[in-house]
Amino acid sequence: MVQVPEKAIALLEFLKQPETKPACEYIDGKVIQKHKPQGKHSKLQGKLVTAINQRVEASKVALAFPELRCTFGGKSLVPDVTVFTWDRIPVDENGDIANVFAIAPNWTIEILSPDQSLTLVTGKILHCLNHGTSMGWLIDPKTRSLLIFPQGQQPQLQEDPDACRYADPCGIAPIPDLGIDLSLSVGEIFGWLKL
Repeated sequence: MVQVPEKAIALLEFLKQPETKPACEYIDGKVIQKHKPQGKHSKLQGKLVTAINQRVEASKVALAFPELRCTFGGKSLVPDVTVFTWDRIPVDENGDIANVFAIAPNWTIEILSPDQSLTLVTGKILHCLNHGTSMGWLIDPKTRSLLIFPQGQQPQLQEDPDACRYADPCGIAPIPDLGIDLSLSVGEIFGWLKL
């Protein structure tokens, strides 16, 4: 993330500003611009959103969103992928998906970009977990690893490309409250990077 050189501002003042590309986030009174999207990041993000929605959207269990601004707990974050249970998706007066999501997602996924601060990204996941998110994932394309943050439990590092499909007894359901079975291995996730 790139810190935008500005004085500290209030959250409401930040939310009145126009959106930027890449998006800016509001963290601890500071405006921090996300890194420009790169190939591996974009590919993983797109495939994750598609894979999750193929499993949950038709049955109206949940919905995955790429780069959705979520404002809660005094911060305004734009995780790489967010997943909301169907009953928690905000709607407008017409029953359409709302533009403003003022709640934490059920599941947040961050994909580490080159030169991105691991501490800052982990802090974003922890902020979500502290405000009701059930599961956080931190995907690192460089090390081909997945760090899973189940709410209230010790984080778990998954590096073996074939170990633990998330439906297996050794695995972790991505969102325990939903029982979503993605049946993905670490190898499959990073296999999406091959042409």
